[in-house]
Amino acid sequence: MKRFHKLSEIQQEIATGSLSCKELVDVYLGRIESQKSLNIFVEVFEEEARQKAVEIDKKIADGRAGRLAGLVLGIKDVLCYKGHTLTASSRILEGFESLFTATAVQKLLDEDAIIIGRQSCDEFAMGSSNENSCYGPVRNPWSPDSVPGGSSGASAAAVAAGLCHASLGSDTGGSVRQPAGLCGVVGVKPSYGRVSRWGLIAYASSFDQIGPITNSVEDAALILEIMAGNDSQDNTSSSKEVSSYSSQCKEVAGKKYKIGYLKEALESEGLDPEIKKRKLDIIESWKAEGHELIEIEFPLLEYLVPCYYILTTAEASSNLSRYDGIRYGHRSEDSGKLEDLYRKSRSEGFGEEVQRRILLGTFVLSAGYYDAYYTQAMKVRRLIREKTEAIFKQCDFLFSPTSPSTAFKIGEKIADPIEMFLADIFTVHANLAGMPAISLPLGMHSNQKPFGLQLMANSFQEGEMLAFANACMAQHAAPSLQL
Repeated sequence: MKRFHKLSEIQQEIATGSLSCKELVDVYLGRIESQKSLNIFVEVFEEEARQKAVEIDKKIADGRAGRLAGLVLGIKDVLCYKGHTLTASSRILEGFESLFTATAVQKLLDEDAIIIGRQSCDEFAMGSSNENSCYGPVRNPWSPDSVPGGSSGASAAAVAAGLCHASLGSDTGGSVRQPAGLCGVVGVKPSYGRVSRWGLIAYASSFDQIGPITNSVEDAALILEIMAGNDSQDNTSSSKEVSSYSSQCKEVAGKKYKIGYLKEALESEGLDPEIKKRKLDIIESWKAEGHELIEIEFPLLEYLVPCYYILTTAEASSNLSRYDGIRYGHRSEDSGKLEDLYRKSRSEGFGEEVQRRILLGTFVLSAGYYDAYYTQAMKVRRLIREKTEAIFKQCDFLFSPTSPSTAFKIGEKIADPIEMFLADIFTVHANLAGMPAISLPLGMHSNQKPFGLQLMANSFQEGEMLAFANACMAQHAAPSLQL
C-alpha cells in the first residue's frame, strides 16, 4: 500500500471502496512487526485495533462516521487510556492500568480515530533523545544508529517510519517539536491551556501540553481542533473559543506577514552551518514573496535553558513524590521500615535521569536555596514572557531552528547532561512563555538526516500559525521519508 501524506487521502480511498479501515490497520500492523528493531512500540493493540476498524467501516457504510474515520493513531506512554497499561516508560509504574481515558484521547476516539498502540518515551518525559526509557533506546528511522529526539521520540519515529498515520505526544520543553524536527515530520505544541491535561502524567504542570505529530500541517490542524477546548476536569484549560484550524489552513493565500527572527539564535555557536544556511535561504524567499522580515534582539536567550530546568525540575520533584511504592506500581521487596520502603522503591523504580531531576528540583526548593534559584527563575520566566509579548506586538511569528543539529548518535551525549539539555535551546522558549509553536520538516542535511525549522506565535494564535505553516510547507518542505 502506498504511503498517505494526509488523512483526506485515506478518506478519499475509503470513500471509493478501494480501501477499508480494516485493511489499513492490517498494513500498519505489518509495518510495526517488520520494523521492530526501531523499538518504537511498547505495546500494540492488535486485536482491539482490528475490531475498532471493522466497527468504523460499518459506520462509514451507514454514513455515521466521525471526522477522524481512517486515522490510525499511536499514543505516547504518558497518556491514560482506560483499561490499558500505562508506565511513562518507567519501572516505578510497572503493572499499572489506566482507570480512565485522557480527555484529549477521548475526544479523538469520539471522532473514530483508531489507537493502534502505546509508544515508548524518555522516562516520565524527561529527556531529549529517547534513551532514558526503561524499554531501551528508540532508533531514528532515517539513521538507526541515531536518536529520534525526545521525549516523544518514538511517537515522531512512528509517523516518519509509516507505522501509524499520526501520533499524540506531550511537550514540556520541546518534546513534540524537537523529535518531529529530527525525524522529518510535523509537530505542534499548543498554547498553554489550549488542550486539557486531564489524563496526562504530569512532569512539570505549568509547562506540559499535549500535541499532535503528523506528516502534514492539515492533519495537525484537524487533530488539534478536535482536542482543544475547555475541560471541567482541568482548571488550567482555557475557555477561549476554538476556531476552525482545519478551515483556516486553506485561507492564507496572498496574505503578507511580519516575521521575526532572533539575532542571537542565528549567531549561536552551536548552530549547525547547514541549518543556519537553510534558515537564511527561507528568510530571503519570504522577503521575495513580500513578507516583512524583522531581526530581533533577544538577550535572554542564554537564560532560557537554565530557567527552564530550574522550574521544571522543581515541579517534577513535587509531581513525582506520589510514586512511593505504596499505592501502585513498583514496590521494593527488600525493605523493612516504612522509610526504607519509600527510599528503595524509588531508587529501584526511577532511572538515573529522573533521579537527577528530582534531586535537582528538591535542591532548588530547599531552605536556603529557594530564593536564590526558584524565585529568581520565576522572575526570569516573567521577563521572558513580557519580552516575548512585546515581540509579538512587532510581528506575527517568530522563526528559528527547532534544534541546533540533526539527530546525534545513540550514546553520544548521554554522559554529558548539560550538552543534552542544550538540545532544547530553541524549543523551551515557547513553553516558558506559554505560547504555541510548530516544527516543520523544511531541511535535509548533507548527512542525509532531516531537520526542522520552527514557527512560534502569540498565545492562542494557533489558527494563523497553522495557516502560514501550511503555506510554508507547500513551498519549502523537505522530501518525506519513504520506507
